[in-house]
Amino acid sequence: MSAEKISVPDFLRRAQSAPVLDVRSPAEYIHAHIPGAVSMPLFSDEERKQVGTLYKQTSREEAIKAGLDFFGPKMRSIVEQAEILLKKSRQKTLLVHCWRGGMRSGAVAWLLNLYGFEVFVLEGGYKAFRNWVLDQFKKDHPFQLIGGHTGSGKTEVLKHLSQSGRRMIDLEALACHKGSAFGGLDRAPQPSAEMFENLVALQLAKFMWEDPQEAIWIEDESQRIGNINMPSELWNGFRSKPLYFLDIPFEERLAFVLQEYGGYSKEALINAIVRIQKRLGGLETKTAVNCLLENDFRGCFAILLKYYDKHYQKALQNRPQLEEVLVRIPLAGVDPQRNASVLINLFNERHGNK
Repeated sequence: MSAEKISVPDFLRRAQSAPVLDVRSPAEYIHAHIPGAVSMPLFSDEERKQVGTLYKQTSREEAIKAGLDFFGPKMRSIVEQAEILLKKSRQKTLLVHCWRGGMRSGAVAWLLNLYGFEVFVLEGGYKAFRNWVLDQFKKDHPFQLIGGHTGSGKTEVLKHLSQSGRRMIDLEALACHKGSAFGGLDRAPQPSAEMFENLVALQLAKFMWEDPQEAIWIEDESQRIGNINMPSELWNGFRSKPLYFLDIPFEERLAFVLQEYGGYSKEALINAIVRIQKRLGGLETKTAVNCLLENDFRGCFAILLKYYDKHYQKALQNRPQLEEVLVRIPLAGVDPQRNASVLINLFNERHGNK
């Protein structure tokens, strides 16, 4: 009995309870992969290159023979790795994919199926998954945006919403960046833009499988988060949705920013400021850096906060149909738990929920 080929949605639903084996090369996997997939490469990067060269320059047959030479010595190891993955599971189901659902996944699926595992192969491979990812961004999702100037505690509000059972996607956590010049401090390296898209799309799909109508809360972001550019279709989809603006006084936000970033070294903060000097301006950059050198952290962050306020306000005014989507929420301070409660109460009132 041969392994069954299944569609992307079926593959991803089964992946919630069965291991996914990505048999592409290590470099392909590292660049981006299906979230949760385990790397089990049929070929090393160099072996893949050799097989590909033979396929293009000699013949398909010679490429297959070379592939078999590489595959043979790894067969036992592949089976044993699969056994380890399923050791604690009562089932024997495995999901396998390569780039296009061709020879690589076919070979591994044949071996594992022959050994006795139940194997399903992703039809069209990772390429089909990527097409599915981009399709998710074209859909009309029930987004609810949390906006506000820098230092409003938007990310913390999101976390409290999640803790209270609301659905949310933390884009900054998925991008490993907080969005501002200081957003990459003490963060892991950012994923590739492709990997970021994969993570967002899969989370969206899971929410849609659960309930296509229930609100999904996200933070109002610029299209660029650190080095990652969000796909235009996804970002534009955000901008047409209700925007709950946390309207918090400047001094309260400044105190919050000082608490969040004031503990970093002067060197790290100066390097972050230098990265935005073209937009900040020469004079403001020099003044902000001098404030740090003189231990005036408050003065430095006040300059930066005014810059980000101006930047955010300009972006807000350029938003299409702003009057229709904007909901201002006057708040006394940065109290994420209280502000999350105020936000939910207002949302419920607007939607007739109890």
